[in-house]
Amino acid sequence: MSGGNDYLNTIVPYNQGLYYDLRPSVNISQDSVLQIDSNYGFNPNMGAIKTLWDQGKVAIINGIGYPQPNRSHFRSMDIWHTAEPEKIGTEGWLGRVIKEIDPKKENVLTAVNFGRGLPRALGMRGVPVASVGDLATYGLFPDIQDQKLKEYALDAFAKMYGGEVKDPVMDFLGQTGTDALKGADILRTAPEKYESTIEYAANPMAQSLKSVAQVMFADLGTRIYYTQHGSFDTHSGELDTHAKLWNEVSGAVGDFYDDLKEHNKEDEVVIFIFSEFGRRIKDNGSGTDHGSGGVAFAIGGDIKGGMYGEYPSLLEKDQLDGDLHFNNDFRQSYTDILEDWFNLDAPEIVNGQFNKFGFIK
Repeated sequence: MSGGNDYLNTIVPYNQGLYYDLRPSVNISQDSVLQIDSNYGFNPNMGAIKTLWDQGKVAIINGIGYPQPNRSHFRSMDIWHTAEPEKIGTEGWLGRVIKEIDPKKENVLTAVNFGRGLPRALGMRGVPVASVGDLATYGLFPDIQDQKLKEYALDAFAKMYGGEVKDPVMDFLGQTGTDALKGADILRTAPEKYESTIEYAANPMAQSLKSVAQVMFADLGTRIYYTQHGSFDTHSGELDTHAKLWNEVSGAVGDFYDDLKEHNKEDEVVIFIFSEFGRRIKDNGSGTDHGSGGVAFAIGGDIKGGMYGEYPSLLEKDQLDGDLHFNNDFRQSYTDILEDWFNLDAPEIVNGQFNKFGFIK
């Protein structure tokens, strides 16, 4: 959830009068929350995720963050991506995972990003990752309609990037080009193999998760799927914007989960949802500004549903410069996923030793 999702209006402390005192304009009313218990409730636009919660398939990680929080989008997201809170990291944490899973680079589709560019989390020198804007048209030179011309262009591309070169830059480009050719050829087959009765919504988030399902069900050996949605940077007009965003995210997750169940894969997937930081405790009259202390979600058939971490106190004495105070390092959650899902040693990947929550069965 790029942009900084508002934690307080996502998991709402609807039974605390202080929440409404601090949020006189940008709040979720008591009678509209989707109740978790007598104290907390989901945003009313999270119906699909609430349904999965009721089935015991959602872990809510409260108070997630890191020491000395940074309110810059770029720096905070960089910290999440590299698992390096104290210095500028050069490798994405998932890039390290890809290298561990496929050290010989035998599968150029071990990880696929659905969206433009390459998220820092997946970036690591020598690790191939496919970034797909539109799976239906993905490939090299998709705008060339004439098949013969396309074959000439692809042949020229292959020769340009496939020869023996000693220059390290050209060697890097050559390998990237070769990987792109391989990935495009393989991914092109995924949509035509896909069959499903699920109708995904016509928004980018839902369509990205539909693409994830298409690649997953094609059994191409992909282990990591990444996408993002936003912007959750709700400085103004938050109530309408936040409602629309959560309606899209929750609905997309619900459709995707239904697709997993239809294909008997609900126990083979962990969905992890996070944002770079939360928002300020007090609203600004129309929205909320950059804060710290957030919430993340782990969803799946193999998830032990429940509340993990402590919901941060709203009392002024417990705040962190007007923000919710984080109480667990995001690398704890990464450690759960790395050790209990991927069966990898976490410390070198997350740059430290962290206790697990145990939200994976």
